[in-house]
Amino acid sequence: MATLYHYWLSPGSRFIRLQLAERNIAFDLALENPWERRPAFLKLSPSGWPPVFAAGGGVPAMSDARAIAEYVEETQGDGGLLGENPLHRAEVRRLLGWFDTRFAGEVSDLLVYERIYRSEMKAGTPDPATIRVARQNMRFHLDHVSQLAEQRRWLAGDAMSLADLMAAAHLSVVDYLGEVPWDAFPEVRHWYSRLKSRPAFRPLLADRVSGFPPPDHYDDLDF
Repeated sequence: MATLYHYWLSPGSRFIRLQLAERNIAFDLALENPWERRPAFLKLSPSGWPPVFAAGGGVPAMSDARAIAEYVEETQGDGGLLGENPLHRAEVRRLLGWFDTRFAGEVSDLLVYERIYRSEMKAGTPDPATIRVARQNMRFHLDHVSQLAEQRRWLAGDAMSLADLMAAAHLSVVDYLGEVPWDAFPEVRHWYSRLKSRPAFRPLLADRVSGFPPPDHYDDLDF
């Protein structure tokens, strides 16, 4: 069976978990705390960050969420989550990059580091200025998601795609921290509620990080 090396609040890990669940691909989870930088894990992921996907069957383990996702679609799916045509695939890849690079660097990575990793690493208390900047940045990003959700059935077009799974993975992490201003973005909330209600999402809603409980609405489908 395939193994996914993950961390509970790693958006990339959650993204791959969603994809594998949507594809009905069985896999085991292996927890990896990225701040520990284990030598054995660094051999699998030179960056030191999950996810890492070990498909088995002599296939080398691979890292980087977007690379893993494309491999899964090309080898174990029908490719549909990558997009229905070249134009759709281009938009899917644009949004994958947006969330995996810009949203991560400007919002989710900042909040997870300040709220979770600092404590785990015993690196002091959260920096209020960094959290404030991440919250400001998040409104810019949610404005963009809101526009897409208003204009389209799904973020990249008429069909659900990897773009929706990536965006939902990042927002699920930020929501675990109680940082998403849902009331200010009803279109985003409606889109997210559709993702949140899918069977593939249920394992994510059951996740808990010891010492860091989520807000009460986190696993509520009617939030």
